Amino acid sequence: MKRIIFSFLICIFTGTSFACTTFCINKNGQIVFGRNYDWVTGAGIVYTNHRGLYKTSFKTDDGETISWVSKYGSITFNQYGKEFPTGGMNENGLVVELMWLDETRYPNRDSRPSVNVLQWIQYQLDHSANTEEVIATDAILRITGKGTPIHYLIADKGGNVASIEFLDGKMVVHKGGALPFPVLTNNTYKESSQTATALLKKNNETSSGNNSLDRFVQACSMIKQFSETNINMPVTDYAFSILDKVSQGAYTKWSIVYDISNKKIFFKTNTDRDIKIMRLTGFDFSCNGSSKMFNMNQEGKGDITSKFILPDKELKRKIIEQAVAESSSQVSISNKRKEEILNYEDAVKCK
Repeated sequence: MKRIIFSFLICIFTGTSFACTTFCINKNGQIVFGRNYDWVTGAGIVYTNHRGLYKTSFKTDDGETISWVSKYGSITFNQYGKEFPTGGMNENGLVVELMWLDETRYPNRDSRPSVNVLQWIQYQLDHSANTEEVIATDAILRITGKGTPIHYLIADKGGNVASIEFLDGKMVVHKGGALPFPVLTNNTYKESSQTATALLKKNNETSSGNNSLDRFVQACSMIKQFSETNINMPVTDYAFSILDKVSQGAYTKWSIVYDISNKKIFFKTNTDRDIKIMRLTGFDFSCNGSSKMFNMNQEGKGDITSKFILPDKELKRKIIEQAVAESSSQVSISNKRKEEILNYEDAVKCK
């Protein structure tokens, strides 16, 4: 097992034990994005994030900070503090999610300001309306993550899907015709798509294994079957069936389905299997409104939009301390850094 010093590391994979899966389905114009979050702790908070907020990035050891004003409100899933999500969707229908990729090599330090691998997600949800705008930020912003090799799958309301990887110090993007399968696991997209192409040509053959490539092919096969046959099931339900199929058992802490077309988010956890629903249209994302939060592991079923509460500092501290303690075998987070994370959002104000 690896032990990593904390620099905003999520979804660490040391083999097949921890292994996230993401995918996008576009069926009859309804666009749905599925995500399994596999990790050693399921502690987490769902946050609302508002437009019109002035932010300066968390200082890294590898470059200058960058400041911006958020253009879009969003809903995010967070374990290690607000403003540092593992994924989420903004009110324009952009979804960003991360996964581990051993082959990742981030750009060397240059004149661009830098952000860590989690705040990169919040920056994109704040700043970008679609996948093309995310890709374009590479010209002005550099991602950094010591010991945290990550790649991303993103999708927007137009049905545009892209994988974003950092290989040999450069952003590598697969989209359009270069993205035949809207799926991502824990191998490079190039290797994964080549494997899927070879297997699916053999009468939709899939492997019976459960490693990264197996999960990639399994998700591809199920999406293909759903697209080409008349399976009588809502798209969101089918997305959950894929997530269940590629689940890693107790390590799958969260299963999330983003209904991009209808601006809804569905999720369940391994401690509460009831599906909860959030409607982005049910939140006030204006700058002067109060951010709200929801403990992911509390009981609830169906539409929980009205169940969000105002910021609770003690609950925030409790969740981050639980996440730190339960992931201590994999992640080392000092008390000083934990306090910096908890206090970071205090500097975020309306412009």
